[in-house]
Amino acid sequence: MRARLQRIFGYVLATLGVLLGWAALSLAIDNPALPLPTVAVQQFIVLLPDMLPHIWISFYRIIVSMALGTVGGTVLGLIIGRSTKLDLIGAPLLYVLYPVPKIVFVPVLMVLLGLGNAPAIVLISTVIFFQTIVTARAAAKSISPDLVVSVQSLGASKLDVARHVVFPSALPSIFTALRISAGTAVAVLFVVESIAGNTGVGFYIVNAWGRIDYATMFAGIIAMALMGVFLYEVINFVEAKLVPWAPKPE
Repeated sequence: MRARLQRIFGYVLATLGVLLGWAALSLAIDNPALPLPTVAVQQFIVLLPDMLPHIWISFYRIIVSMALGTVGGTVLGLIIGRSTKLDLIGAPLLYVLYPVPKIVFVPVLMVLLGLGNAPAIVLISTVIFFQTIVTARAAAKSISPDLVVSVQSLGASKLDVARHVVFPSALPSIFTALRISAGTAVAVLFVVESIAGNTGVGFYIVNAWGRIDYATMFAGIIAMALMGVFLYEVINFVEAKLVPWAPKPE
């Protein structure tokens, strides 16, 4: 309970610091493009019912994308990391493909898949897949051979080793990658929705910007920021339940 209260208190202090910095910058710039936080927060509260359909759509895209990218990246990363032969092929492919900015494929996905959920889910899933597979591969390769041998000496099969040694050992690293992916997913979502969609919070923000309605634009930005914080906390909660032995994230 004490740790939870400290976490809430930390969020309150951080939020106050952001709002004070935002207010100071707004007053210093004195430009309608950067309204005061009080104006933006008030607009967020007023427009929340109107934004909720866009928020649900964006959440759906992120959740589906993170599930697909994380599961695929974890399974393939662990397999490659534990197989010397597969790693000889998989590692060079990762070195070539991982640095390529996936966001450049938005126009291609728009042509192939049109507007809506499909291009957003495919692109975000791809980004998360590569982040997860790199982490899972490294986690699998870092497992001590002595640990594997000790379990095999008790009669464990390859499936038992994967289930009871490799996967649990890699879980903390995978959840770390998942937390990083949450921020990346929200950022990529904004780009995709602003270019290849007519729904979602990203579209809502860009649409308000096009109408020079800066208060509404920042209301959408607040919504997207809260989405990121919510995802981060959900991941922390799930990790605490599934990986109680892992160090707690700050």
